[in-house]
Amino acid sequence: MPAKLLIIAAVAFSVCGFIGTIHADEPVFDGGKGTWHDGFVRYDFVMDDETLAITPFTRPEKEGFAVGSPAKGQRRCIVVVPNKPAPGNPWSWQGCYWDHQPQAEVELLRRGFYIAFITPDPGRQYPGKQWDAWYAYLTEKQGLSKKPAFVGMSKGGVNEYTWATSNPDKVSCIYADNPGIYPEDIPKIAELIKHDVPLLNVCGTHDFVLEKNTKVIENIYHQGGGRISIMIKEGTGHHPHSLIDPKPIADFIEQHFNPKPTVRPEMVDDTFIKSYYYSTENSYIYLPKEDTYAACRGPQFTPCYDRYDKAGKGTFRNTGMAVLVPKTEAAGKPWVFRADRIGPDATALDLALLAKGYYIAAPAISGGGPTRKEWDEVYKTMTDHGFSKKPAMEGVGAGVGEAYAWAIQNPDKVSCIYGENPALRSIVASEQGDRHLADKLEPLAKAGVPILHVCGSLDPWLDRDTRVAEKNYQALGGNFTVIIRQGEGHFATGPQDPKPVVDFIVAKTN
Repeated sequence: MPAKLLIIAAVAFSVCGFIGTIHADEPVFDGGKGTWHDGFVRYDFVMDDETLAITPFTRPEKEGFAVGSPAKGQRRCIVVVPNKPAPGNPWSWQGCYWDHQPQAEVELLRRGFYIAFITPDPGRQYPGKQWDAWYAYLTEKQGLSKKPAFVGMSKGGVNEYTWATSNPDKVSCIYADNPGIYPEDIPKIAELIKHDVPLLNVCGTHDFVLEKNTKVIENIYHQGGGRISIMIKEGTGHHPHSLIDPKPIADFIEQHFNPKPTVRPEMVDDTFIKSYYYSTENSYIYLPKEDTYAACRGPQFTPCYDRYDKAGKGTFRNTGMAVLVPKTEAAGKPWVFRADRIGPDATALDLALLAKGYYIAAPAISGGGPTRKEWDEVYKTMTDHGFSKKPAMEGVGAGVGEAYAWAIQNPDKVSCIYGENPALRSIVASEQGDRHLADKLEPLAKAGVPILHVCGSLDPWLDRDTRVAEKNYQALGGNFTVIIRQGEGHFATGPQDPKPVVDFIVAKTN
């Protein structure tokens, strides 16, 4: 019996010790204990403005779930604890207006997030040392995540954007609701892009700072290659904030707390800058609890792909080779050799090809325009890393002429050519005396390279180039198809339905 008791005691000690180890890294707060919405445990503290000492505080019952004004020389601080903390101790930092429309925070608590708050600075000197001290207390002493999410409504947007742009390495993501932002902080938005901080702005169509703030931030962020998603609620103003059903907000914050590390493709070394490629087309989503719709755009609502650009040098810092990466590559590692530069706004065709598992690569464009050497380097880089020896060529406008020029010199390295409203002229070809590309198609015909043009019926280049090339190529026995979009001119935004082009490229590259 004594031996059995010793064994039982040893097992119990081992189990208890193991359980203690499991919970050892969970924060233990000693503030004034109370409750918040749905019975979550809340701790209150005060911070001395000068010494930054943080001490427990018992809040008056009349405050309810809210928070009162701090005594002179102090800050009120709050932490609400989830019933079951998520791995990594994630937390959300409320930038202002504690307990105003708290449904997103309550939902985050249910998902294992801590919620924290400190009284904002009253003037324009924010962020101050008190906010830094509160961050240090929560992360260094209590073990909360080093990268909280930020929640800011109205002036809370001012607070979160100011602190985050000054501490971009200490933020996982930002949810801003009809936010304000100081003009001097707008140029600092680039720091958030550099540190890959995703943004979600929720606004009303009648919000008085929508045009001045959110749309300015959106333009800078998207042009700079950052991830920004927008929800604009139809027929609402600056108030009410948040969403009655906060699931889209909580999903965004939870998704970006601890993202999986990105694995760079082999052909992309550290000299390439990572950004993102997605469409800014609106989707119109019904919000049943608000009984209204929201115009939604950005990577939270549309496919988003990794993009890499070779870092540029010199006065203009022009980027070199660009690569778009699919989520899952197709068998055989097919790719598209895109003749023109890849802009920040994704095209329907590129998105459809990426969804099929195709990589898309584009060469650099130097001061004098495209060069044969840079195109050859892109082809070599891709094929040396196991990609198909015969990419599809893709181009728009005069970019198609450059695709033709390279393909004519390398007909054995091309599977097919797709051109949208082509202008068959080329800087490279002009340097070699081959100005009229529509008359130089024999190498492509001999190699059996199929060609597809999609043109607007009103495009002035249709009769001048496409019809001439079509006639000459078919006379050589080549496969040349033209799709006409009636009533459109040269400046089409892309194929309205990319399927015919995608089917063409997939068929010819397999």
